[in-house]
Amino acid sequence: MKLNDAQRAELEADVVTLCQELIRIPSVNFGEGKGDEKAVAEYVAAKLAEVGIESKFYESAPNRVSVVARIEGSDSSRPGLVVNGHLDVVPANADDWSVDPFSGLIKDGCIWGRGAVDMKNMDAMMLAVFRLWARHNYRPERTIVIVFFADEEAGGIYGSRWMADNHPEVFAGCSETISEVGGFSLTLTSGKRVYVIETSQKGIEWMKLTANGVASHGSVINDKNAVTRLADAVAKVGNYKWPQRITKTNEIFFRKIAELSGKTYDPNNLQPLLDEVGSMSKMIGATLNNTANPSMLEAGYKANVIPQSASAVVDGRTLPGYEAELLETVKFLVGEHVTVESLVSDIPLEVEFGGPLVDAMMNAIKAEDPDGIPIPYLLSGGTDNKALAKLGILGYGFSPLKLPSDLDFVGLFHGIDERVPIDSLQFGARTLHHFLVNA
Repeated sequence: MKLNDAQRAELEADVVTLCQELIRIPSVNFGEGKGDEKAVAEYVAAKLAEVGIESKFYESAPNRVSVVARIEGSDSSRPGLVVNGHLDVVPANADDWSVDPFSGLIKDGCIWGRGAVDMKNMDAMMLAVFRLWARHNYRPERTIVIVFFADEEAGGIYGSRWMADNHPEVFAGCSETISEVGGFSLTLTSGKRVYVIETSQKGIEWMKLTANGVASHGSVINDKNAVTRLADAVAKVGNYKWPQRITKTNEIFFRKIAELSGKTYDPNNLQPLLDEVGSMSKMIGATLNNTANPSMLEAGYKANVIPQSASAVVDGRTLPGYEAELLETVKFLVGEHVTVESLVSDIPLEVEFGGPLVDAMMNAIKAEDPDGIPIPYLLSGGTDNKALAKLGILGYGFSPLKLPSDLDFVGLFHGIDERVPIDSLQFGARTLHHFLVNA
């Protein structure tokens, strides 16, 4: 299905309206099970129903709702493709924003609001493409399973992980999936425009450190003070310099950046190449080693009482192939008086940057931006693709956007004044359509 001018205009108008309306439904996930995707799930289902696409709700807990629809392909011999997004967003403090974070306001050529980047933009693209297909009676060759997950922003416990554990039949017969945080453009300081396709992502290892000691009055000397022991442990973990590890994906990424920029690929000094990726360097830099960042502390109940125990939470992220290194190192650093408990453990991912599906992504980008150069990259965070990987489904980050060279796109994830340029969103809808037609 090649878009004519009228269909292109139809798609571009629909994706803008859908994105605005999705943002106006505040599906905020506060963590610890406190979230509500019901209203936005109902909106998604209604928009699919408008064009005759049936969907089904999966409610893992009260108001924690995921939506699934299915488009049967014409070739039953081919495995299905899962196209997944998530419906929840992180909280937004309106006082920090220059606009109402749930307004979906159009200003300065952008749609503003919480979720404009993470990831109601992609949700809108998905809806717009499949609505267009239904209105024009287009049937893809490959079966497509469309999923809008709940709870991605708190680890997918009530969303993708629950779905994979309790309803694996939804994904039966599917071999691959695409989701968020990939396929967007990045202009190098040397001027070349690359599109980073996520083929790898770090794993998660959230740990609780608990220091035990002896309780006593706050006025006495206590050399078994649990708070002191915890503070020492947290400082050692937080200040530890993790060794650099070059994964397969990162080697391809940095060699390609070197080739495009004319700079030397030197694994012992990657800073010149990190400088080339500008505002994305912070994310890419975090993929050169395991990380373990203390994020929460809890101790005591009264100023003059030394507690018997104190605890901290550490956000650990692991590179593919180096999962064991993180836990072993943390246990060594904290010493004998502090225990390490794994709270959430999830796998890192790495797939090949090659094959028919990647070719379809690259061709779709080239069709809309002939000067664009697709390359693979390693994501420092994680997506719902982790849950599907446990079902044997290979995952990629591909939510395409052609972005202005001066936009700090990565900084807008969970950021203040989150926004997506309208022309970037429309580019994404066209590119996603081209990709899915040929996937």
